[in-house]
Amino acid sequence: MTRRPNLLAGERIPPPPRQKRSLAKHARLKDAALAIFGEKGYEAASIEEIARRAGLAVGGFYQHYHSKRQLLLALMDELLEGLSQLDLRPQAAGDIRAGLRQLLSGAFSRDLRYLGAYRAWQEAALSDPGLARRQKKIHAWTTARVRAVLEHLQQLPGARPNVDIPGLAEVLDDHITKLPGHDFWPDDLSLPVALHSRTPIVGHRQVTDAYLLALAIGHGGVLATLDKGAALLAKGNPEAVEILFAA
Repeated sequence: MTRRPNLLAGERIPPPPRQKRSLAKHARLKDAALAIFGEKGYEAASIEEIARRAGLAVGGFYQHYHSKRQLLLALMDELLEGLSQLDLRPQAAGDIRAGLRQLLSGAFSRDLRYLGAYRAWQEAALSDPGLARRQKKIHAWTTARVRAVLEHLQQLPGARPNVDIPGLAEVLDDHITKLPGHDFWPDDLSLPVALHSRTPIVGHRQVTDAYLLALAIGHGGVLATLDKGAALLAKGNPEAVEILFAA
């Protein structure tokens, strides 16, 4: 499988901090950027606001990054590194849907934190040729990973023959971000608030579904999931859950 794109190649980023206090500032800066990018997108976000949200002076920002663009590159590179660590091979199991559900849950829970960065990236790439070129490399890499999963699934007993795997991989990789009206929501609910009305929760695996469901309801959206158990979490909002591939 191809190696992930290195988004920081050629970037002259200041050396990473080593002292505990500086590391904490660095983390706050990234957290602030993720939140503001999620709320406002790329163009409307300012270095001044990011620094202020992180509790830093503007000069403190430039000790870590030379520009807002460089900070966005660093966040997206972190996201790609996390995704590259995921084992996308569905585990052997009698219930293939359960294996796929576990696979997707792991992937989405990993990148949930970076939704703000991805929203800003999509916006910035429209007007920045350098980011647009990097986006093409990202798309090629993610499509290759999806294709590898589909090729593995096609080897399983009962798999449908003669499927256009490359074409299907391209469609699946592109599908979410090209949905009409697609938008990114900041994870602006605290976990206790999100889980308060989503009872009963059976086991730790439903925590992510419960949080995403509360987020969807709060934004007037719908949670699409493979897990039929998520419908039980909806209580008085059954329209807020759509079970995919229900038998």
